[in-house]
Amino acid sequence: MILPPHLTVRGGHLHIGEHDTVDLAERFGTPLYVTDEVRIRENFRRLSGALTAHYPKVRVLYAAKANGNLAIFRTLASMGAGADIFSSGELTLALAAGMRPASLLFNGSSKSPSDLALAVEKGVRVSVDSLDELRQLNAAAGEAGKTVDIAFRVNPAIDVPTHPKIATGLATSKFGIPAGEILDAYRHALAAEHINPVGIHCHIGSQILDVEPFAREVEVLIGVACDLIEIGVDLSFIDIGGGLGIPYRRETDRAPAPEDYAGAVMPAFLNGIHDLGIEPELWVEPGRWLVADSTVLLARVNSVKTAHTTFANVDAGFNLLVRPTMYDSYHEVVAANKADAPAVREYSIAGPICETGDILAKDRMLPDLSAGDIIAVLDAGAYGFAMSSQYNSRPRCPEVILSGEKAALMRRAETIDDLTAPMAVPPWQA
Repeated sequence: MILPPHLTVRGGHLHIGEHDTVDLAERFGTPLYVTDEVRIRENFRRLSGALTAHYPKVRVLYAAKANGNLAIFRTLASMGAGADIFSSGELTLALAAGMRPASLLFNGSSKSPSDLALAVEKGVRVSVDSLDELRQLNAAAGEAGKTVDIAFRVNPAIDVPTHPKIATGLATSKFGIPAGEILDAYRHALAAEHINPVGIHCHIGSQILDVEPFAREVEVLIGVACDLIEIGVDLSFIDIGGGLGIPYRRETDRAPAPEDYAGAVMPAFLNGIHDLGIEPELWVEPGRWLVADSTVLLARVNSVKTAHTTFANVDAGFNLLVRPTMYDSYHEVVAANKADAPAVREYSIAGPICETGDILAKDRMLPDLSAGDIIAVLDAGAYGFAMSSQYNSRPRCPEVILSGEKAALMRRAETIDDLTAPMAVPPWQA
């Protein structure tokens, strides 16, 4: 198995950064998410540097949906990142982490009146998804006596090689306004008293392992920008979204590096803005690429059972990592306490949830496993805890963050009291 550089095997145990994962499991319990802050910083520097090597006016907006822990926000804020936010909760976390309102973009196709009011109150730019939303935002800004900077989200009708549930730039997607109709939307924005159109926004999907669709996306946006300039829109930014994928199967996946990504999008962007005579900021929205490989999910083997196959039943399931069940996603797994032992038996790693589909990893060659062993699920930092649930009334697990030799909780484990605290007894049951 090929491990990323911050994961190593020492003394038979899997280490993340400077820490033995087995020791972390004993100290904090399992299940347990463990994140290496140093790795996130390295990823940010590499991606940002690959883009700014071509053009200095680049702004990195972290796709907050990937991992919403406040400590992650704070780490990226300290690097100068803004955020692509999808809810009032993400907006509040980003501001609490020290991100500036001007470095946030409130995205989404179904914002509530309270979402729009909060964006107006905090001075956050909004990616508008429909003319109905534009009217509501203009009214909210008018009531507050403010003007709101916006972009429209463009649907470029680009097919991308990824799972259909995370392909967001298709013509059939719920997101954005078709490129052929976008000019009329901007005319409405220019006529709105409390709206200032200053950008264009697009996002074509997630976990994309080919850079060519990103270059096509930029070409579509440059074409839109040309039309917008003609009707008087002064563009201060062009936001091409995120979507750069990672190699979940490191031995076979051929994932583009940030340098490959920059080499594809920057020529199209730079040639386009040169021809238009403008110098807008380029905004990008990485999420998965920044945080996915920074994190492992540690789970303890509860039992081993041989039926039609051999199951290693662990204490983490799709309540904590839903991607394998929802998307048939692949995550490498390591026997953390037997990391240098030979793989001699095929196991399916099964969770404790009352669903047949609760399989974290299917048919993997691993060392002989027994109750008490520790399984590490790799690349769990994006859409792991962020998509977790309390299904089967299981409290969610703690999260630990590492920085060099330091380790600390960034989220405590939930308790049964946390599950019941919001519940109320109806008066006829009292």
